[in-house]
Amino acid sequence: MLLALGASLGSSVGLAENNQPPYDIVVYGGTSAGIVAAVQAARLGHSVVVIEPTAHLGGLTTGGLGATDTGDTRAIGGISREFYQRLNQYYQDPTAWPHEEPNLPDGDAIWRFEPKAARQVFEEMLAESNIPVVVNERLNLIKGEGVKKEDGRIQSIHMEGGKSYRGRMFIDATYEGDLMALAGVSYAIGREGNDVYGETLNGVQTARAVSHQFAAAVDPFTEPGNPLSGLLEGIEPGPPPPDGTGDDRIQAYCFRMCLTNVPENRLPFPKPDNYDPARYELLLRSLQTGANQHLRMRQNHIPFTLTLMPNRKTDSNNAGPVSLNYVGMNYNYPEGDYATREAIVAAHRSYQMGLLWFLTHDERVPEATREAMSHWGLPADEFPETDHWTPQLYIREARRMVSEYVMTEHDCVRRRIAEDPIGMGSYNMDSHNVQRYVSREGAVRNEGDVQVSPRGPYLISYRSIVPKREESTNLFVPVCVSSSHIAFGSIRMEPVFMILAQSAATAASLAIKGDLDVQDVEYAHLREKLLAADQRLDLPSR
Repeated sequence: MLLALGASLGSSVGLAENNQPPYDIVVYGGTSAGIVAAVQAARLGHSVVVIEPTAHLGGLTTGGLGATDTGDTRAIGGISREFYQRLNQYYQDPTAWPHEEPNLPDGDAIWRFEPKAARQVFEEMLAESNIPVVVNERLNLIKGEGVKKEDGRIQSIHMEGGKSYRGRMFIDATYEGDLMALAGVSYAIGREGNDVYGETLNGVQTARAVSHQFAAAVDPFTEPGNPLSGLLEGIEPGPPPPDGTGDDRIQAYCFRMCLTNVPENRLPFPKPDNYDPARYELLLRSLQTGANQHLRMRQNHIPFTLTLMPNRKTDSNNAGPVSLNYVGMNYNYPEGDYATREAIVAAHRSYQMGLLWFLTHDERVPEATREAMSHWGLPADEFPETDHWTPQLYIREARRMVSEYVMTEHDCVRRRIAEDPIGMGSYNMDSHNVQRYVSREGAVRNEGDVQVSPRGPYLISYRSIVPKREESTNLFVPVCVSSSHIAFGSIRMEPVFMILAQSAATAASLAIKGDLDVQDVEYAHLREKLLAADQRLDLPSR
């Protein structure tokens, strides 16, 4: 259905050519945020197009992340909440449960779902508003060619294949922030030092890295006990600099895997062409120290999560010291060209597929783990266009805009309260591990994991999704939002991206109607429009 949708909407691409009137709003990135921004723009009466650089629509929400990172659900409103309400309606149909009895939670929304259900809901929302969607069109990354500006305003964006799209307002809804970067907007990559914004959870974190950590000493050397033999893959000499020190490293990526244990819907794990069991030596050594250091292994003997979705599928995520995260192998992704990124994505896919094969077939793996793995496989009714493996790598963090208002730890814990909120976050300040290193004692350690609750919702500033005036006056950035590394660890949740994208589209509408720069949109007017659309802008009572 996705390909058919893309094909049917692709016929509208001609409307965006240079000799045609510009769209009111051009959305680059068909993530969940991009789709919601477009739906809101269309509902407000504007012409809008969604341009997705890949063949996949919906980002992580349709790519395996079915266990929604909600935090406090009272903070989720607007089209974001509508999406989860529509999913609830999808599962009201008994035919939506072919592999188990219906199991619906109480409430108006459902927060755990299958990828194909999310895809169907998004496609319906796009079709209802007759929104043109273009897939497999990537920005030209050559500086000065991909984005044309005049007097601080983006006039048009230009694709590798030669197409161009003109607009009055632009929204960068990608996980990478390519449009933002090509437009000359300031951004950061990596972890600020704690001293930059007066934080406590930023920069290098060894003392706090207690989750997903080795509970017993594990030898880091290729030949155990012999430092001259070199280090296993992905381990760096250590230790790192003092805690709180800034660097350009980013938290680890993985694929959020959709697996199933339904025999009639289960396909065997494929063996990667370049499979090498030596890549999993660190995992093997970790397993051999005892299952207690792998989260949940005492229950299921498997070193990653098996969070259940409808129809006996999973959203499987990293869990434990060596798991699905390919730690340290993504540093070149944010600034990489397309070839570099594709190689990184392929390496992550190979690593994770190989891990599944290793855990299922290698006789050195504990028998209980191999037996548990034998019940799981890829779902035959998900991702048929990519051999049943999700096409969406979890880009937990890439570029982050630096605007006049940078969201920080102080906002997340409400030591600072934004005066111009356009939505709320509430999830943990969550950074996955960033690197592996050799401790002074000669054992491998993970560094970078932080999981600190904000203890309730907090407000996200309008100024954090708009660039500095001197950099662009008609661009919104609701995904690569202006924030510190640790604040982004909380903001970077799919419901929040959708919330911020709806607010961005609403502000874009006001800017168009008032012939305003995005920095000059009157907040009181924007707030009125957002509240009318059921956005949540006031902190709930505890």
